Amino acid sequence: MIEKQKSKNILSTNDLIIRSALKEVLKKKHAKDKELRIIDELGVQHGSVRIDIAVINGIMHGYEIKSDRDTLARLPEQTTEFNTVFDQLTLVVGKQHLYRAVHIVPDWWGITIARINSKGKVVFQIIREPEDNKEQDKVSIARLLWRNEALRILEEQNQAYGVRSKPREFVYQRLADVLEADTLKEKVRKTLLVPRKDWRFGLTPV
Repeated sequence: MIEKQKSKNILSTNDLIIRSALKEVLKKKHAKDKELRIIDELGVQHGSVRIDIAVINGIMHGYEIKSDRDTLARLPEQTTEFNTVFDQLTLVVGKQHLYRAVHIVPDWWGITIARINSKGKVVFQIIREPEDNKEQDKVSIARLLWRNEALRILEEQNQAYGVRSKPREFVYQRLADVLEADTLKEKVRKTLLVPRKDWRFGLTPV
């Protein structure tokens, strides 16, 4: 799983080994949380982009991985989309990408370096702690829900009139219109904490 680069006398990271090690760290970090769900590849904006790991507990914290073997080509687009949704965001990056990555993500994103130590294990070094996101968009947050989930919340609020047979975007817009931001985030967070029965990778039910 770990290969020595021929051109440089260093051990390079890849997505798989970082993801596996990071999930173990996160499980230990949040072991005492009363509510916790760690989700791989959570779709944002109907799956147009996917955050590598989403931690759902008291907040929604997204972790995007860029290993030494990845490129940063999509990071600007991903950053823009992730900013609309998550309460906090952290970039977990291979050492060779650190300088460029710092200049791509906003200064409120957390940054953590992932590297291979002398024993061949992935270790993490926090460069910058994440701060609260002030760029969230209510409609984008609502899009984390499946249509039936969003409609159920509207039914609970007695606000489903006129949108029951409408396309999903009307449902999400109604949610954003009738709920305050904190209430909407809480409803979405509570929904994501419960595993979906028909969850399939890459599938976003309408």
